[in-house]
Amino acid sequence: PSCQEPKCFLIDDFREERKTLQQLQDYIEAENLRLEREEIHFWSKEIIVRFEYKYCPNLTIIDTPGLIAAPPGKRNAPMQAAAAAVEELVLAKLASKEFIILCVEDVSDWNNATTRRVVMKADPDLSRTVLVSTKFDTRLPQFGRSVDAEMFTHPPPAALGGGEAEGIRLLGGRPFFTSVPSGRVGTDGTSVFRTHDEFKEAVAMRESMDVRELERIVDRGVTPEERAHIGISRLRVFLEQLLQQQYLENVPTIIPLLEKELRTVSDNLASVNKELEGLDMNRLRDRGRTFRENFVSKLAELLKGTVSASGERFGETLADERIRGGAFVDAQGAVLPTEGDIPNAHMRLFGGAQYHRAMAEFRAKVGGLRCPPIDLEQLVNACGVDDVHDGVNYTRTACVVAVTQARTVLEPYLHQLGFRLTHILRRMLPISMHMLQAEGQFMTGHQQFLKRVGSAFRNFVDETEASCRKKCIEDLHSTTRFVTWSLHNQNHTVLRPFLDEMGKSARGGASTLASLSMLTGNAGTATANGAGKVGSKTGGPDGKDSAVDAAAAQHENLMALLEATLWSRRLGTLSEQIVNVLVTGIFEGIRNHFVVNAELKFNCFFLMPLVDTFPQKLRTEIEAAFEKNDVFDVDTVRASLEAQKDQLEAEVKRVEKLQAKFVNIHHNLTVKSAVP
Repeated sequence: PSCQEPKCFLIDDFREERKTLQQLQDYIEAENLRLEREEIHFWSKEIIVRFEYKYCPNLTIIDTPGLIAAPPGKRNAPMQAAAAAVEELVLAKLASKEFIILCVEDVSDWNNATTRRVVMKADPDLSRTVLVSTKFDTRLPQFGRSVDAEMFTHPPPAALGGGEAEGIRLLGGRPFFTSVPSGRVGTDGTSVFRTHDEFKEAVAMRESMDVRELERIVDRGVTPEERAHIGISRLRVFLEQLLQQQYLENVPTIIPLLEKELRTVSDNLASVNKELEGLDMNRLRDRGRTFRENFVSKLAELLKGTVSASGERFGETLADERIRGGAFVDAQGAVLPTEGDIPNAHMRLFGGAQYHRAMAEFRAKVGGLRCPPIDLEQLVNACGVDDVHDGVNYTRTACVVAVTQARTVLEPYLHQLGFRLTHILRRMLPISMHMLQAEGQFMTGHQQFLKRVGSAFRNFVDETEASCRKKCIEDLHSTTRFVTWSLHNQNHTVLRPFLDEMGKSARGGASTLASLSMLTGNAGTATANGAGKVGSKTGGPDGKDSAVDAAAAQHENLMALLEATLWSRRLGTLSEQIVNVLVTGIFEGIRNHFVVNAELKFNCFFLMPLVDTFPQKLRTEIEAAFEKNDVFDVDTVRASLEAQKDQLEAEVKRVEKLQAKFVNIHHNLTVKSAVP
């Protein structure tokens, strides 16, 4: 209020530099000339100028670049790209809902208004837009009839809304019409006006001439409502009233926000002062021990479940978790499919809930793995020669193939599971620190101590995961080193469905014998012999003969089976299928045992040590560090806290000054609005 002459400040990179009006004008013109020489003639960085002036309202004015009307065609592609970039920049500035948009148009037909088209992308109903038609003095002579002037000065809502009349709520109800005399203010030879007062007189004169010219064209006097929308002075009055209304509406809500900000800053300042008073080594050690126990309790709380931390900020969906912690992929790098959805896949989880979801995905994906297909060449290579005979043991062959496949396929998933669960537990460190900070239990400024705690936690997680993974690998190796039929309980049942199905498809002894003879690879002979047996079984008149024939057929079938499984190396289709069924059964037994044991071991030897082993280990490490006096750097912390104290004291003064200013503004506006 005491500034009779305007004080101007140029703000650049958070620095203020006082400038005269002429210096500001020279600076802006120099920037414009610089941009003209650039390939792109505009810049997103703002020129920020602050004014202190008795007659200047307290507001922020953002002057956006002029829109470019680029002609069509491929030859004008650079100009079209520049136009799109300018429009994007302007829309970004208009996006804030608190801003009032001053839309300046230079058209004679409201249906062709290009600037308003862009403005309506940010403000579709024009509810925060003041529409101004400039160069009104040159527009008036273009109207040959009064109806044309009436239509231009009283445009229908449909014309302003681009054909849509419904929902248009233009500030002021209608456009403003302004004219500015041509010529600049200055003392050089090119300036038309020597002083600002001369320019203001010319503006007022031009405004009166516009009113008289409009009255002449429409052949009537303008109404008070029409007069309130003609001229720079009337536009200024409207904007000042609008600004006052905005202040009256917003200041009552701003003052409580400033009070809250002042309380927060004051509390932070008191906390820093308390930190400075407690910079004693014994006190610091006691605080470090308290922080250590609080940190351990927060880890346990995260594992058990909590809502103290924001899932939106700290949680991860399953897709995010796979990106950062790795997915379960096969040997070709493809993500394993899942039969059905993983529970809570789209929820943002952390801590114990996220650990449980990862284990559920491991069970679903790895537990559903199938044995890779085995070709005939692999089976023949697995047969080999025994140390006392050259017969074939197909049970051994199936075991050799199954354990080799199981070890090759399953072991990589242990590494993937360990990496994923390590990622989940490591994420608990920043979350627990945030929770401690939110509850006022944080060791502010003691970065060396915090790094020691964080390093101990990360090292423990890594070491525990490596130890647990080693146990799981040993278990897998023992499972795949020796097949225990009682352990792999699926193995003695896998052949039954297969043989039952084969028996159902067989028709009598002939078909059974023919099927078994496929084991030897001599199907033709078996079928011929089998046919004779069938004839003796079904065609004989005596029942005893039939029974004898059936027993003989069973004996011959048994001999054929023994010949195929003990001596023959000619793998027929049926024998290959039986071996494949055995391999699949052994693989699935190993897989199921692997999944159950991996989950059990990671729960017992990776997750639980974080609760029952890590606290004591952390206590031991911190106490050992206390003995060496290499945890707290008192001098560095003191310097940091004193600098922080200075910043907070300056912030308190700034908020108090701002609060007093808004209280004063609110009082003045309230008194002014109450005066009739």
